[in-house]
Amino acid sequence: MKKSGQFSPLPSRLSMLAVACQLVCLGMSASAYAQTAPAAEAKQNAESTEKDDVKRVTITGKKVGMGLMVQESAPKARSTITAEELSKQRPTGNAYQALELLPAVNSYNYDATGLFGGGLTLRGFNSDQIGATINGVPVNDSGSFSVYPQEFVDPENTCSQFVTQGSTDVDSPQIGATGGNFGITTCDPLKERNFRIMQTVGGLHLSKTYGRFDTGLLSDNMSRFFISASHAQADKWKGEGGAKRDHMDLGFRIDFDRFNSINGTILYNRAINQNISTFNLADLAKHGYYYDYSPTFQGHVTPTKGKADNDPNPAFADAYYQLTKNPFQNVIASATGKFRLNEDTDIKILPYFWYGYGTGSNQQRLQAENAFLDPVTHKNTAGVDLNGDGDTLDKVIVANSSVTRTNRPGLTASLIRRYENHEILGGFWFERATHEQFGPMVPVDAAGNAEDIWLRNGRITRPDGTPFQSRDWKTVSTAYQFFLQDTISLLNDKLSVNLGVRAPTMKRDFTNYANEGSNSAYTYNIKRNYSEVLPQLGGRYQIDTYNQVFASLAKNMKAPPNFVYSGTNNLAVDATGKPKLDAQGNVYLNNEVKAETSYNLDLGYRHQSDKLTAQATIYSVDFKNRQATAYDPVTQTSSLANVGKVKTQGFELEAGNTPVNGWSFYSSLGYSKSEIKDNLIVGKDPKTGAPQVLPLAGKEMALTPQWKFGLSAQYETGVWYTRLKTKYTSGQQATLMNDEFVPSYILTDLDAGYQFPNSGWLKKPTIRLNVSNIFNEQYRNPSSQSVLNAQPVGSVTAKSVFYYLGAPRLVTVTLQADF
Repeated sequence: MKKSGQFSPLPSRLSMLAVACQLVCLGMSASAYAQTAPAAEAKQNAESTEKDDVKRVTITGKKVGMGLMVQESAPKARSTITAEELSKQRPTGNAYQALELLPAVNSYNYDATGLFGGGLTLRGFNSDQIGATINGVPVNDSGSFSVYPQEFVDPENTCSQFVTQGSTDVDSPQIGATGGNFGITTCDPLKERNFRIMQTVGGLHLSKTYGRFDTGLLSDNMSRFFISASHAQADKWKGEGGAKRDHMDLGFRIDFDRFNSINGTILYNRAINQNISTFNLADLAKHGYYYDYSPTFQGHVTPTKGKADNDPNPAFADAYYQLTKNPFQNVIASATGKFRLNEDTDIKILPYFWYGYGTGSNQQRLQAENAFLDPVTHKNTAGVDLNGDGDTLDKVIVANSSVTRTNRPGLTASLIRRYENHEILGGFWFERATHEQFGPMVPVDAAGNAEDIWLRNGRITRPDGTPFQSRDWKTVSTAYQFFLQDTISLLNDKLSVNLGVRAPTMKRDFTNYANEGSNSAYTYNIKRNYSEVLPQLGGRYQIDTYNQVFASLAKNMKAPPNFVYSGTNNLAVDATGKPKLDAQGNVYLNNEVKAETSYNLDLGYRHQSDKLTAQATIYSVDFKNRQATAYDPVTQTSSLANVGKVKTQGFELEAGNTPVNGWSFYSSLGYSKSEIKDNLIVGKDPKTGAPQVLPLAGKEMALTPQWKFGLSAQYETGVWYTRLKTKYTSGQQATLMNDEFVPSYILTDLDAGYQFPNSGWLKKPTIRLNVSNIFNEQYRNPSSQSVLNAQPVGSVTAKSVFYYLGAPRLVTVTLQADF
């Protein structure tokens, strides 16, 4: 699953950032969407925090299709979910679950609670190809661009989520987004004093307690604040263990007048999850659907001096569940200042700081006592007595994992100028992320408990006193971007044209410090720069009152992830394991990975009347140097393949009606067809030396189902609602060779709620019911998008595809009230 966390330095950092937030004195207002109520209470509108040059599909529960659509007039595809819709979903849910009915989205979760995370593809783009932001702060992992949706914010404090399907917003702070961007906007503090309590209980011993206090407007009649806290926990749906999540959000807003304001948030998350196992088809056939990690620790053997004693070495699937923990904590702090310079000019500045520390993958490891790094010979031959028997002949179970610590300050600034029929947006983004990834290990006691699940205390050292490290990387990623856009209104606003360009640059400075990992016994440094000029063009024409057409064309870019520079992945080494140098003395790679680029074309038609809203969109995406990333949970390594050129084409249909006598319906249909254009050279034949070629040309991309169909039906009165929603996902390929197939599946959910009358000091007491996967559908989704082949191809050996399995039915009940 993920990464890392030391937290003691945070208070000073956050204090400094809080001061910086209050000193913000610049800002831009570009069609601001300012929610002033938390989830269940917010009065929704269809305005967005972004420019009006994008098409928005806003989920409100009051609009057409229960809020899954609203009428729009902008030239590129964009979907937005607002607080009223989010309030009807399970309170433990994560950001991906809310998007599941949209025609472009293929999302799945590792469990029904949402506490364990999930996966998402958008028109075949994997989540690490989609830029993610919270309040304008980029939150993709700065090394791999991965997204962890369960970490970010409590859904009760979320006022909108948006997805831009094909064209990344021109001012989006992204260097890893070829497939659009995804964002979360938190709710502003209320203008009235309020205290809200929510309690959720359900199956799997699920429990979530949430409280939020809003100060209302203070005596200056400008300032308001909120603070919220929650604790959530649940058991895993299979096997032993569970998830615990503690979360706190703080927010403030100061409105000097309608054009000048400062608002900010500090979002803190601390979670300790036990991993949910992934298995290949052979494991599933052998063990069954509900098989998981071992509930018992096989223990340490009694050591004897002078004898090679080895602890039991279970298969990956049989690791002890208490050694599969994935703790992580992070803080996202930001402030946005918006100021009007004159009637035609606004500016905005957004400073931010992101900090995270935690572990990833399973922690159980069988360590040989004589396999520690000798810094003189650069061999793993040094000895350490781990079990205290006086020799270094044994193999002992320890706790070891990938740990990540990230410090990530940044700044976005922009200006918008209106002149006659032009609206010009320009600005820049800068960020410097320090991303440390290391692999310490700590002892495991006789009961199977790690000395410190965070792997901070009690670290095992080498004979020279330095800590053992299964990897030891430091990546400094300096990113910046300049952007400019002109929105032109013509023909009395019947025609709107957008001309934009952004120019992102990423500078990677990667250092591998000598460690015990594969091909990693030497310290080396690699520097690479990636930059592109990315034009955008969009247009919308209003045919008449009810009908319009739109089109957009954009080029996007994604820099390679940092792990391509590692010894376990792509480093060129000689026979002794020493990195090879080129003629200039620089370390070089076996394969120089290029930045991925894509051209995204959308053509669309909308019909918008007072009874029906419908939209049809066709799209085409051309990739160059498409990156496909895979993670092997057994070896705990990531790999990347450049699959060359890929073309994806498809269409999306949506329709929703204005509620009639309380009834409203929404339906969506998405079709996507991908085709890999090039064969892939994966190495040399070990016997003949001839190139090993996988014939990928003509194959489909993995994790790209051709068909997706969604349907939702809702009945709502002033005090109660009920809705049934279902989503069909067609079969999809599990490998790039298309030699393992994932069957189709249908999921059906039920949501309902009732608001009781006010009673004295108790306001808006509400009860809600959420039932997911009503029919207990069993299904699976691949854990990676780029496993090459599940069957041998010539001399190319087969690779295992690991699957996340669908969770069974889960029922939860939520009680809520304001005071």
